Amino acid sequence: MVRRSLVTTADYHLWPKDKPVVFIGEWCKRFSEKSRWERINSKTASYHWDDRIKLTNDSIFLDKVYEDCLLELSKKLNSIHNKKYSPRFWRILLGPWLGLFIQILFDRWKMLIISLESFNIDSCNVYKFNLEKIVPNDTNHFTQILVTDSWNEAIYAKLLELIPHNLEINTLDEKKIDISLNSGASIKQKIKSLLISCITIFEKPLAQKDKIFLFNSGFSILKNFQIQLKFKQIPKIWTSSQIPKFEINEAKRDWNLNLKSTQCDFSEIVESIIPLCIPKIYLEGFQGILNLQNKLPWPSNPSVIFTSNAYFTDDVFKIWAASKTEKKSKLLVGQHGGNFGMTTRAFLEKHQIKISDNFLSWGWTDKNNKKIISSENLITDRDFKGYDPLGKALMVQYTLPRYSYQIYSVPIASQWLDYFDQQCRFIENLTFEVKNKTKLRLYKKDFGWDQFSRWNDLFPELSYDFATRPMKEVASRSRIFIATYNATTYLESLSWNMPTIIFWKPEHWELNDEASKYFDLLESVGIFHKTPESAANMLISIWDDIESWWWSDKVQEAVNTFCNKYSSVSDDSTHKIESIFKKYI
Repeated sequence: MVRRSLVTTADYHLWPKDKPVVFIGEWCKRFSEKSRWERINSKTASYHWDDRIKLTNDSIFLDKVYEDCLLELSKKLNSIHNKKYSPRFWRILLGPWLGLFIQILFDRWKMLIISLESFNIDSCNVYKFNLEKIVPNDTNHFTQILVTDSWNEAIYAKLLELIPHNLEINTLDEKKIDISLNSGASIKQKIKSLLISCITIFEKPLAQKDKIFLFNSGFSILKNFQIQLKFKQIPKIWTSSQIPKFEINEAKRDWNLNLKSTQCDFSEIVESIIPLCIPKIYLEGFQGILNLQNKLPWPSNPSVIFTSNAYFTDDVFKIWAASKTEKKSKLLVGQHGGNFGMTTRAFLEKHQIKISDNFLSWGWTDKNNKKIISSENLITDRDFKGYDPLGKALMVQYTLPRYSYQIYSVPIASQWLDYFDQQCRFIENLTFEVKNKTKLRLYKKDFGWDQFSRWNDLFPELSYDFATRPMKEVASRSRIFIATYNATTYLESLSWNMPTIIFWKPEHWELNDEASKYFDLLESVGIFHKTPESAANMLISIWDDIESWWWSDKVQEAVNTFCNKYSSVSDDSTHKIESIFKKYI
């Protein structure tokens, strides 16, 4: 049997020369490097989560590991920092990182096990290892590095130190690897942030007694101001503080967790690697971030803290909000996009509901969870001038990281290639006329999938939009909206009452039983499709008279019913939000 070397990432500097290889996943084979990997004698491991039943079972198991780990980590960090914070405090603060990291770690660990068991592998090349490679500064930094080849290579290398194997590990000199902090802010954004910071200085004495605190609410500035005025507060806009870069102290990481209730081979990996990988802000920088949040000009004792977007990566907001909830402030979280309330699994959705006193949905409810309050679509811009009946079809694309980062009902990791194949099949089934009048809006982040190169290689005649302009602006010049994934896009187009066709592969975009009924309704009137061929045929059939189809009574009734459930809008949204907040004053 041929002996092979294991390749874990797309960093070809680590690929062996003149030896057959096993690629641990399709994410190793970038389209832009096709000329390199096509020349190699290679095999590629099958992705374990292509079995979606396994994905469901693993999701349930990892939820248990997460809850076990959260409780143990809460105790450990309280001990290290000499605090007595509740598990809810730590869930608000580090829950997003911990949940995602455990899921990521399991995926990398499982793929190593599968590859070693499935192939005759005798070696693997890695870079020299140090903690700086894998330890993020904070949650925002974590989200930046988890999609990179560099960070994933280091995680795989660390796991190879922890699992039994007979491989020859060849340690190579490190090429320059940049996992530095990257704010990504433009000059315009920095100027805006500076202006708001200056305004904040003057607002500080006015805010101390505010009972309502809105931060990254998802509301328009006008609605933000209207709500604050309703509660007799001077309108204010808040920004977070810059987090300093902290230094690793290895002595502070010399400890282990003890996961008693989920003990298994993977739990042992988690117990030893969490102390090494926990972001510096929760360990070395914890006292510094406590001091920072104490100096914030925000209210001293708010009754209600509301956010839609800051629950995830803004550690300054999270530690402030967590501290206030310890003193009985109520934390409300608002839905900030699509997919919510529709799917069979969604870690970050569950996290937002768990940390909140109430979660404000865009219309949907859950009879088993009274925390969820039916509100309305908080972010869609309703100032839509209308679509162009003579415009092109706007087909909106999506990418996801090549390396898995979160378990929810989407194509995961290399399954994006199947998503891309579905898109190609849709285009292939269009007539020449319709294809010639279809514009692809590429997703703003590529994640190394080289999406434009793939499209241009197969369909050089297509026209493209590179997401440099707002969706609303591009949609207003189009005659129909083609949604290809379960997120915010089609909720916006339906709220605008713009002709819309939706299609995706049900096996990758799993819906729960309640949502399935509403998508069945959209399917019955030709809006929702389960295959690209069906969607393409529908577009062809209505192309010359989209108006008659869209404005028919059956279609409009279906759109209204669906929107009332998942993208509700009203003429007096400010009053609705006010009435929810008033319960806590």
